[in-house]
Amino acid sequence: MIYQSYLKTPIGFLQILSNGNAITEIKFMDTDGPEDPDIHTESARTQLREYFEGVRKTFQLPLEPEGTPFEHSVWRELERIPFGTTTNYGTIASKTGDKKAAQAVGAANGKNPISIVIPCHRVIGINNNLVGYGGGMHRKEWLLKHEGALLL
Repeated sequence: MIYQSYLKTPIGFLQILSNGNAITEIKFMDTDGPEDPDIHTESARTQLREYFEGVRKTFQLPLEPEGTPFEHSVWRELERIPFGTTTNYGTIASKTGDKKAAQAVGAANGKNPISIVIPCHRVIGINNNLVGYGGGMHRKEWLLKHEGALLL
């Protein structure tokens, strides 16, 4: 069974999905929808609300994103990027064991199903350019400014 909750944020609605054991997906939506929450979606909603209010910098949620072993290795590295900092695709590639895999890291980053909690928004281009974000570049810029990582 899939459980879901929604959270209205300053940059759109978040749909939070759980399989009953863990969070499987958090994605941006244009609207909310019907809810069928469980303990995991409600915990995620609370923690995300705290993040947007500026009182939470880390998350304590069980996560079960679907992906390949390589994607999981990239997502684990993303979770290690501290709040308020950024890194680039090449650095993540080196940490996953193949410094030439920057494009593959970019593809895995783009497939991240758990926005914000697995902070793919903290990955920027090698020249500190804002590049690629499935939630939209305006959201990436907002999130980085919110975290104090991007002062434009």
